[in-house]
Amino acid sequence: MADSAFLLLNLAAALGIGLLIGAERERHKGGGAARSPAGIRTFSVASLAGATSVMVGGSLVLGVTILGVAALTAIAYFKSSDSDPGLTTEIALILTALLGGLSVQQPALAASIAVALAGLLAARTPLHHFVRSVLTGGEVRDALLFAGATLVVLPLLPNQVLGPYDALNPRSIWIVVILVMAISAAGYVSVRALGARFGLPVAGFASGFISSTATIGAMGTRARKSRGVITAAIAGAALSTVATIIELSLVLAATSISTLRALAIPLVCAGAAAGAYGAVFTVRALREREAADPQPGQAFSLPVALLFALILSAMLVASAALREWFGETGVIVAAAASGFVDTHSAAIAVASLVASGKMTPADAVFPILAGFSTNTVSKIIFAWSSGSPAFAFRLIPGLVLVAAAAWAGALLMQ
Repeated sequence: MADSAFLLLNLAAALGIGLLIGAERERHKGGGAARSPAGIRTFSVASLAGATSVMVGGSLVLGVTILGVAALTAIAYFKSSDSDPGLTTEIALILTALLGGLSVQQPALAASIAVALAGLLAARTPLHHFVRSVLTGGEVRDALLFAGATLVVLPLLPNQVLGPYDALNPRSIWIVVILVMAISAAGYVSVRALGARFGLPVAGFASGFISSTATIGAMGTRARKSRGVITAAIAGAALSTVATIIELSLVLAATSISTLRALAIPLVCAGAAAGAYGAVFTVRALREREAADPQPGQAFSLPVALLFALILSAMLVASAALREWFGETGVIVAAAASGFVDTHSAAIAVASLVASGKMTPADAVFPILAGFSTNTVSKIIFAWSSGSPAFAFRLIPGLVLVAAAAWAGALLMQ
């Protein structure tokens, strides 16, 4: 009895899949001699045929059914190919039969795929408009380049330490290249969607939670390509530092709440300085006329991303060398060396010592701020190397101000 009820539910899921996809296709079926051969009834029957095939004979019978559906679909396509050269409905019909078979074993998965397919079919007009009228050839090329870097190159790279002091991990370094491209593309999309005055500050703050250093590099590249967005790019770069401080507070709270309390005033001072500096440039950007940003072009620059990875690799080797020379017992040196690459890892390492009772919260302040300061040095290097002089000269004082505010907060606690 339970099995019968289970099979009925699966058949109901298959019918629902056919009705859903078929209803969408029925709306685009057309009329007269040029109408499409498949509508709501055809799709519903195809889905039920797939489900019934699995119930009767399993995968073998389903395969025969799919071949039959494909053959009938091919015949219908050739009969109507003069008026409708598309293959979307025909392929969707075959997939519907497969989804009907899948609904017998995994109805939830089959239903999810069906919803996605129906949504994709319904979005025909906006998708065609987006690809033909909104996207440019350069943007399509950038998307393919990003897909290749992520899906082709990354899996081929070894995930092991190499080079001097075993400091370089090819996979990790390439992830940084992908990250820089992604952040740059996010800024590009934000500018196209919201305009440079508002889009870059928003993108900078959001990307700062991923990597403030990478964000500064991406914003510098954008400012170099177009002088009209320098103010907005500086705002985005400065606000990315606010995100860094927020994230640093969260990781400290998760690792050692007493360490967070000891660093509360320095972090508040640094966050206030970064927020104020970013707010000033955001207001300036909003007051400017709409920036004369270049027309749609490159979403990111691969050479800049590779340069970023090269500089990061040099910093990784230098950081490893400092640890080798001074030893892991030098907490301050180790934290400062780690800070060149990532201030969060240095803070977590020191906070873990506090959590284990090997260091007092007060003694943890100096090493963590040392890592924070060397991370600021990294940001300054990337601001100078990736951006124009105008970008660097305006942003670097803000970065120095944020680090100085953190140390001033520490002095207030003495």
